[in-house]
Amino acid sequence: MGAAMAAEAAEHWEKATPDNWMYPPPGGWTYDQVKELVLPFDWDLVDGAIVARGMTSQWHDDVRDGLLVALRQAVRPPYRVNSERCVLFGPKNPTKPDVVVFNSEGFDRHSVDCLPVQRVVLAVEVVSEGSRSDDRFRKPGMYADAGIECFWRVELGEEDVPELHEYWLDHEKGRYEPRPDRPVHIGRLRTHVPFPIEVDLRGLVE
Repeated sequence: MGAAMAAEAAEHWEKATPDNWMYPPPGGWTYDQVKELVLPFDWDLVDGAIVARGMTSQWHDDVRDGLLVALRQAVRPPYRVNSERCVLFGPKNPTKPDVVVFNSEGFDRHSVDCLPVQRVVLAVEVVSEGSRSDDRFRKPGMYADAGIECFWRVELGEEDVPELHEYWLDHEKGRYEPRPDRPVHIGRLRTHVPFPIEVDLRGLVE
């Protein structure tokens, strides 16, 4: 490749734009290259590729927002709670859990736009039609590999009542294991990690 062509290619891949996002550089896009990208749809960066996010239902949003409120009411220092907050698992894999609990000690909320994964203690995914495989397999695998201690997966149960599956990280196996005494919460969530909380799951959708 000539010097002029190399310079043109480097400029083309300097950052993702509405014109070039479909043509990633060798090795894929990084978070720094895509963080300012605006597209007419929601999207994720997965292994350096920009992937459209599936639409969510009102049920999904009601459950997500209800859990966000419940966690914020129960949260204790040094933790904070957020929704759809970017978590950086690596330069090519920023992901936005539906709800995230993180350690805010010494955290500069004015300068950080993407949470370091080392600060996250709980990730929550509400399973939706357009992202079942991601919510059930890909994202939990990422969260476990990164060492996030707790993971909640919320499924649509009977009569639209959310069923919350609670997982704790098994460090020896490197994967999530169901909570031994009560792996699935139906009707009401009661747990003490990452801090004590009780949630009326039926009330989230009524």
